[in-house]
Amino acid sequence: MKSAIVLAAGKGTRMKSSLCKVMHPVLNKPMIGHIIAALRAAEVDRIIVVVGHGANSVKEYLQDDVEYALQEPQLGTGHAVMQAKALAEEDGDTIIVNGDGPCIQKETILKAFAANQNYACTVLTSVLADGERYGRIVRNRDGMVEKIVEAKDCSAEELAIKEINTGIFCFKTSKLFDGLKEITTNNAQNEYYLTDLVEIFHKHNEKVNAMIVDDAEETMGVNDRVDLAKANSWMKKHINHKHMLNGVTILDPDNTYIDADVEIGEDTTIYPNVHLQGNTKIGSHVTILPNSFLRNALIEDGVTIDSSKIVESKVGAKTAIGPMSHLRNNTEIGENCRIGNFVEFKNSHFGNGSKCAHLTYVGDSDVGERVNFGCGVVTVNYDGKNKYRTTIKDGAFIGSNCNLIAPVTIGENALLAAGSTITDSVDDGDMGIARSRQSIKKGYGSKYKNK
Repeated sequence: MKSAIVLAAGKGTRMKSSLCKVMHPVLNKPMIGHIIAALRAAEVDRIIVVVGHGANSVKEYLQDDVEYALQEPQLGTGHAVMQAKALAEEDGDTIIVNGDGPCIQKETILKAFAANQNYACTVLTSVLADGERYGRIVRNRDGMVEKIVEAKDCSAEELAIKEINTGIFCFKTSKLFDGLKEITTNNAQNEYYLTDLVEIFHKHNEKVNAMIVDDAEETMGVNDRVDLAKANSWMKKHINHKHMLNGVTILDPDNTYIDADVEIGEDTTIYPNVHLQGNTKIGSHVTILPNSFLRNALIEDGVTIDSSKIVESKVGAKTAIGPMSHLRNNTEIGENCRIGNFVEFKNSHFGNGSKCAHLTYVGDSDVGERVNFGCGVVTVNYDGKNKYRTTIKDGAFIGSNCNLIAPVTIGENALLAAGSTITDSVDDGDMGIARSRQSIKKGYGSKYKNK
């Protein structure tokens, strides 16, 4: 059985924030969310999150996806692991990760479990030019880990060691909880160090393995806003690299921002300064031009998006969006449509082959197929208290500068004359016109200009 303990009880004072440290976002997902996703992807059976400061916010976010243990007060990493005693009777292996290490990937988690097959413990390590504040790995002649010395407790000779402890461990579960009974607070911090288990295992002739991770930055911890920026940068590069290997053209990866859960089909091209967030799903042969923003959007094959914002909405195949369009609040645009510049759709359905080219607002509306909107159309959906729907049936033609006062229905193949304010429904095939009759005053234009 594969188990995991996530240490997420720390306050994170160096973040200088009222927000719990592990809830700070990396690419718009809390750090703790990335870690749980990686553990689930690695098919970990049981996950216990050790909470303390900000426990309610962590529980509110993760809900029932994991189990919880409370560490109060916080007396070190060993003390935190002691709180996960619900795993003490489990067999198999347990991986321990820090809640402020959002970049850990499922491949590394799987390697850790595999590396620990014949050992009591496997420590994940990195080799750094400057170990800084990290604990140093001291190996014996056989290459096994003899002890881990925290930076504050290191001698000058130990500080010169380049191999450092990442804070990630994989244990035989039974040996983990047996060893926890022997750790003490006899150190500079007067805390229970999880790293002391290495010496305890060594004393009992248990072998401790060390696995050097392929990318040291993957195991970085986030302690302040500078580290948070580094984690965002690493995650962005990692995600963009994955999509490019899967057949997506990203013209400027350094200036393209794609969240971890976004899906993109082959032969899609993404221009610079594009933001793809949340559960956005993009099909194949899509072109997303600069300065576009999508969140929780579903984009089908062959769509072109030009400098536009699409939130909680769907766009059908071979439709063109933008420039400067805004689709929001569960809008659904059909196939082969044209949504042009400075057009906003809100909570509306727009049928296949329909066109709305410029300077228009369509809210709370159901629009059929092959409908054409002129410039400057407004569906007036709000009376100050309630919102109402507008229905426009197949083949209708909506002239420029029309106001449709909802609730109203425009029939199939109906025509609305430009400049009309429509308050009553128009039947199939009819024309609606509602504007003052024009009058002409001879010579008044010249007289007015010559005043």
